[in-house]
Amino acid sequence: MTSDNWTTNRLVTVFGATGFLGRRIVGRLVEKGFNVRAVSRHPERVSGLFPADARTLEAVRADILDPASVALAVAGSQTVVNAVSLYVERGNRTFERVHVKAAADLAAASRNSSVEQFIQISGIGSDAKSESRYIRARGQGEHVVASTMPSIIIRPSVMIGPDDSFLTVLIRLIRLLPVYPLFGNGETRLQPVYVGDVAQAISVLIDRNEPIGSSIFEFGGPQVYTYEELVREIAGQLGVQIRPISIPFEIWSVLARIAEFLPAAPLTRNQIELMRHDNVAARDLPGMKELDIEPHGIREVIRAIEQADRQARHG
Repeated sequence: MTSDNWTTNRLVTVFGATGFLGRRIVGRLVEKGFNVRAVSRHPERVSGLFPADARTLEAVRADILDPASVALAVAGSQTVVNAVSLYVERGNRTFERVHVKAAADLAAASRNSSVEQFIQISGIGSDAKSESRYIRARGQGEHVVASTMPSIIIRPSVMIGPDDSFLTVLIRLIRLLPVYPLFGNGETRLQPVYVGDVAQAISVLIDRNEPIGSSIFEFGGPQVYTYEELVREIAGQLGVQIRPISIPFEIWSVLARIAEFLPAAPLTRNQIELMRHDNVAARDLPGMKELDIEPHGIREVIRAIEQADRQARHG
């Protein structure tokens, strides 16, 4: 089978297709000519995210918490990508239910439908033994998926890009605050990665269809920063003078607990917990380099966010 035939005859089903990473994965796959089934609880949003002439794209409604709808959505797929994520628990949408039980159900449905390739999106730092319910659920999710069927586990560092909940927020706060509050002493090490690069890496893995030598990939950007270094780098790019000040994690946790009551929580306890630990790609696991991808630097992403912000303001 030629490469073109391989692509056009392959159906890739993406769960969480309208999310921050999911819609980028869908976009890359459509560009490559794959048949893509975009699965989400809100399929009506798909038409507003992708070109109207994307003939290889099918929008499907399904809830990852509903095994029956999941089984229907994966039917006929060669590849399934689980890009569903949860950062704040609401009702029955708990970390354990979404990141563990639902991930296991999706993997089982994929196995039962003879899916050839299963990709689970997790994150650097996921740990099945963590005291944090969120971090523990992500780690347990990796284990249940891998024990259900052969899987590729994708662990990105903190993902950045237009409309993200990290770098975009930092840019706005740095412009606004002359005194900038740091998480703890600002020494947590981060390796921010452009969300488009993560989507590209996943599309390469799907496109290759070859033995990959490892079931786990960790993706980070081209540079590692301490949190304080990152804040100063952003301020320098914006031409803004700031004075960083250390704020204990205990105070951040109290603020996050209050913020979680807001409809769109600007800060969560899980984000605070993640900021207590370094978030850097492991050197002994494959990443962007093994997929021949040169990741975008922070300066390029800041420019993209600024441009998107200007376009949003001016229509």
